[in-house]
Amino acid sequence: MTKKPKQDKFFLLSLGCSKNSVDSESMAQLLQREGMAGCTAPEAAETLIVNTCGFINSAKQESIDALRELAEAKRPDQLLIAAGCLSQRYGAALAQEVPGLDGVIGTRRWMDIVQLIKRLRARKHPQPLYHLPADANVVGLDERGVLRASVQGSSAYLKIADGCRRPCAFCAIPAIKGTAVSRPLEAIVAEALRLQELGIREVMLIAQDSTDYGYDLGMKDGLAHLLDAIVSAAPGIPWLRIMYAYPGYVTPRLMETMARHEQALPYLDIPLQHGHRETLKRMRRPANIEWVYATIHKLREMMPNLALRTTFIVGYPGETEAEFEGLLQMARDLQFDRVGAFTYSYEPGTPSASLPNQVDDGIKQARYERLMQVQSSISLQKNQALVGQFLDILVEGHGQGEDETGQETGGIISLGRSYRDAPEIDGYVLVEGELPVGEIVPVRITGATTYDLIGAVDIGAPIVIQPGQAYAEGMLG
Repeated sequence: MTKKPKQDKFFLLSLGCSKNSVDSESMAQLLQREGMAGCTAPEAAETLIVNTCGFINSAKQESIDALRELAEAKRPDQLLIAAGCLSQRYGAALAQEVPGLDGVIGTRRWMDIVQLIKRLRARKHPQPLYHLPADANVVGLDERGVLRASVQGSSAYLKIADGCRRPCAFCAIPAIKGTAVSRPLEAIVAEALRLQELGIREVMLIAQDSTDYGYDLGMKDGLAHLLDAIVSAAPGIPWLRIMYAYPGYVTPRLMETMARHEQALPYLDIPLQHGHRETLKRMRRPANIEWVYATIHKLREMMPNLALRTTFIVGYPGETEAEFEGLLQMARDLQFDRVGAFTYSYEPGTPSASLPNQVDDGIKQARYERLMQVQSSISLQKNQALVGQFLDILVEGHGQGEDETGQETGGIISLGRSYRDAPEIDGYVLVEGELPVGEIVPVRITGATTYDLIGAVDIGAPIVIQPGQAYAEGMLG
C-alpha cells in the first residue's frame, strides 16, 4: 500500500486591522492551493507566518513579541516568516529584532508567499531572505485569482483598494503600503457575487480610503458607481457597509446612492481625527470645519436613521487647551453615534515626528479621558432613545446569561449587531433566547447601556421598519 505524502501545514497569525485580515486570508488561499493545510497550533506546522501591524507603537510591539515567541519555540525544520506592514516598514532591520527569523515579505507582494517559502526551503545557507519590492504600483495587479475578502461568520470584509495617497503628517501608511491602487470594478463585483453564493449577509467595503476608490482608474465618484454595481449584481446580500470615508470626499452623489439603496446601510465611518482647524492643518488633514458640519447635516437630512462613527486623536504635537476644547465642542455639536479615540503616537519618519511642542503623556491621557466622558454621555443618550423601537440584528453567536455580579444565570443569550454596529469596533445587541446564527432578525429594544443594547423577540408587536427589515419579515412569514 502506497503511503500518502505528508501534507505540509502552515500556522498564520494575523494582527492589526481588517485590511490585514484580508491579506492573511488571501495568503492562506494561495498556500492551500499549493496543497498546504492551515492549522491552529504552531507546533504542528512546518511554516509559521505572522502578518504584522506597524501602524502605532503598541501594534508594532505586539507584532515583535509574537514573532519572538514563535522564534524561541521553533524547531530547526520550521520556517518563520514575517509578513505585512511591519515587514514592509523595517525590512532587514526586523531580523535584528527577531533572531531566528527566516523570511520577510512586505505588504506589496503578499501574493508571492508560496515562492518565498520555496526559496527558503531550497536555500543552502540559513541567512534570512527578504522579498520587499519598492514599487508600490504592483499592489493589486497580480492577485493570483484569490478572493480578496476576509469572511467572519456571516459577514465579510471586501477590499476594494490598497495604499493611500493622502498626506497626513502622523501616518506611515503611504510609506508602508504605497500610493492608492484601486482594484478593477468588475473583479470586486464578481467577488461580491461569490460572497452572495456563500450566504454572506453583510459585506463591508474597505480600503485605506474607500472614498478615493477609482481615482487612479480615471473614475469620478467611483465608490458610488461601485455601490450601484454591487447592488445590481448581488441583490441577495442584505447589508452593504462602507468603512473609512475621507473627510471632504463624501460627495452628493455618494450620499444620494447610499440613500437610494435599501441594501446600503445608513452607516458611515468618517475618521475626522480632530475638531479644530489649526490642529488639522498641522496634521495635514482637511481643515474645513464648515464642510464637516454642513455635510453631516446633509447626510442626516437624506438618511434620518444614519449612524455616524468617527475617530479622534488627542495630544497631537502643539495641541493647546483651546484646540482640545474645539474638539470637545465638535463632539457635543455633532453627536456622533460612535467615537474611537487615541492618544497621539510618535511615529519615526513621519512629518509629525519633527514637530515642536510634543504634548506630555499625562496631558494626553487626561484629555483622552475627558473626550471619552463627553462621548459616553452622548452614546448612552442615543442608545436610550432606541428603547421601544425595533431593530434588525444580524445574529453572530450565543453565550450564557449573567446577573449583575457576573454569575451565570443558566439562560442562553444571543449576541447580534444592528446596522449601527460594525464588527469589532462598535456595540452589540444582547437578546435573551437562542436566535438562529447568521440570520437577520427584528428585535424590540428593551434596555440600553453606554455601548450596547438589550433586546427581546416580540413578533406580535407592531413592526417599525428599519434597514433590512424586508428580509427579516420574509424569514418570519
